[in-house]
Parts: sequence; structure tokens; C-alpha cells
Amino acid sequence: MDRRPEFEMKDAPPEIREIYETALRGEPGSIQKLLARRPEELGTFLAFYGTVGRKLDKRVYEMVYIRVSAMNGCHPCVQHHIAASKRVGLVPEDWQALMAGDYSRFDAREQAALRFAENTTRDPDNVSDANVEALKEHFSREQVVDLDMLAGLANLTSRLPDPLTAEVKVRKEKA
Repeated sequence: MDRRPEFEMKDAPPEIREIYETALRGEPGSIQKLLARRPEELGTFLAFYGTVGRKLDKRVYEMVYIRVSAMNGCHPCVQHHIAASKRVGLVPEDWQALMAGDYSRFDAREQAALRFAENTTRDPDNVSDANVEALKEHFSREQVVDLDMLAGLANLTSRLPDPLTAEVKVRKEKA
């Protein structure tokens, strides 16, 4: 049985094709194709995705996304965010450290963000007051909320395709 419910561009109804062409520049990813069966969710998801993590600097954003995706075993997600992280100065040694959970090469601010994201991914019920206080030394309250939302979003997007065996493909990086 094929459990994959994605809509390819050629099969998509007009309202989905419009989203694919406008919001996604004709290149919907697997998650967008999966959500296309629920157009109202797809539109809401895209709007949500576009706002989460925007109060954080792009380097921290990509570091958190890579680490959470690696923890969840989403190789395509990791590859997508590695490609994006090149634009903010991350290098192969950084990616290896993130994959291994070794934060020693990063500054205190980045380490606090990564520890928090790891805690919320591994055991969200046991994030302590100390974990949050460590964040407040480096991030505003607004950024702490954004970081929490980003870790949650990275967990969602790296886990969403699995139950329905959606094939996650990495877009080719533009030169």
C-alpha cells in the first residue's frame, strides 16, 4: 500500500498549484506536498514557518535546525540546513560538531541555544528553570520564545514525513 499522500505539481488542484507556484517558487518540498491534501493547513504552515526563528540570528537558527534534525535522524533536513548554513559562515567542522552534539567550538550564546534545543527534543517535560535562565543570559524573552518555537518546528518538520513514508528530497543548492 502506498501511504504517501503528496500532491505533485502536475496533479495538484488549482488552489494548491497556485501555492506551489507563488509561495514555493514552483519547488514544493515533500512536507509541503504532504500538507497539500489539507490546503488550509498548508497555507497556515507556510505562514507559521516564515515567522518562527526570525528574532534569532541566522547562524543560531541554522545551528539549532541542524542539531535537532540530526537528533531526529532526518538526513534530508540536515542536508538542507547545512546548505543554508554556508551562507552564515558555518563550515564542515561546525557541522560535524553539531552532528556529534559537541558544542565546545561554539560561543556561550550558541551553546545555551543548542543545549536548550537538545533538551526540548530529548525530554521536553524536564526542561528546568536553570535551562531557561541560561538562555536569558544571552537572549531576550522574545528570543527565548522564538528559540522554543524553532526547536518545536524543527522537531515537527523532521518527524512529519515518517509515519506516511513521505519521501523527503533536498532541493539542489543554487550557485
